[in-house]
Amino acid sequence: MKITILGCGFGTALAVLWNKAGHEITAWTKNTEEIADILRCGEHKRLLPGVAVSNRITFTSDISCVSGADILVFAIPSPGVRSVARLAAPYISRNTVVLNVGKGFEEGSAKRLSQVIAEEMPENRIAIMAGPCHAEEVARGIPTTVVMSSADMSAAEYLQESLQTDTFRIYGNSDTAGCEIAAALKNPIALSCGIIEGMKLGDNTIASLMTRGLAEITRLGAAMGAKWETFTGLAGVGDLIVTCTSKHSRNHRAGILIGEGMNAADAVANVGTVEGYNNCGIVHKTATALGVKSPIIDELYKVCFEGKAPANSVHDLMGRPQTHERETYWNN
Repeated sequence: MKITILGCGFGTALAVLWNKAGHEITAWTKNTEEIADILRCGEHKRLLPGVAVSNRITFTSDISCVSGADILVFAIPSPGVRSVARLAAPYISRNTVVLNVGKGFEEGSAKRLSQVIAEEMPENRIAIMAGPCHAEEVARGIPTTVVMSSADMSAAEYLQESLQTDTFRIYGNSDTAGCEIAAALKNPIALSCGIIEGMKLGDNTIASLMTRGLAEITRLGAAMGAKWETFTGLAGVGDLIVTCTSKHSRNHRAGILIGEGMNAADAVANVGTVEGYNNCGIVHKTATALGVKSPIIDELYKVCFEGKAPANSVHDLMGRPQTHERETYWNN
């Protein structure tokens, strides 16, 4: 396949993976210095140190590279998806299948990223990929499983057949909205778990936060149109586990800094793209508008944007009225 990948963060890991599988890969970024560093070093030293990047992969800053691609992959942080889609739209063939691998919502509109791409590329079939897949491990060929979904499941099946490798297993899932919502909603919970680790509160607290966080985002996801079952799969609990616990997770790393006492905005600036921070306000606002109780996300919002001390948020969460676990999975 001729595959063009937009974005050279996670995109570089996918480029390495699919180049080894024999596909013709072009990777695009507007950052010419990033390209120069990769070509000079033969690796992406900042994001994927030690992972060899083949000279068979073409790197470019010319967006017309999307022309003629069989598959176009968006590996762009949520704030840049619309602008990049708008740049690429004049050059894309209507036969190109578009795959979004980013996880988040558009600021302002709160739209899912596939919806944003569809508005800019209305003639193309669009699919999404979700699941526990850190770039550092994908690029090294560590066994990974993900889900692929699309409103047109023939597109998802085409991508499943084309992109699966012996280390990258792809499952289908017909709940496109649910997969995308689950992948985005797990980010604030992962950021919260990082804060707990930074506070050195221990495994009990982190496990409690993950479990109650899963209940919280499942309630919210269902209210947003997802099937609750999707949150029990790779896009939901699978991605939640890896993002809440892994040293590779930027949400996790930024959370640790916040838990250690750093201002949230400074922690994010230190780490880079942190979707849990980018989307916390959107998720908080959405939960409020839908009348869904989301105490963990509410407290994260206060920590990130209102200056509340994390210790006070933990105290307030622990002091909530007593209730019953099963009865409140959906309600509290």
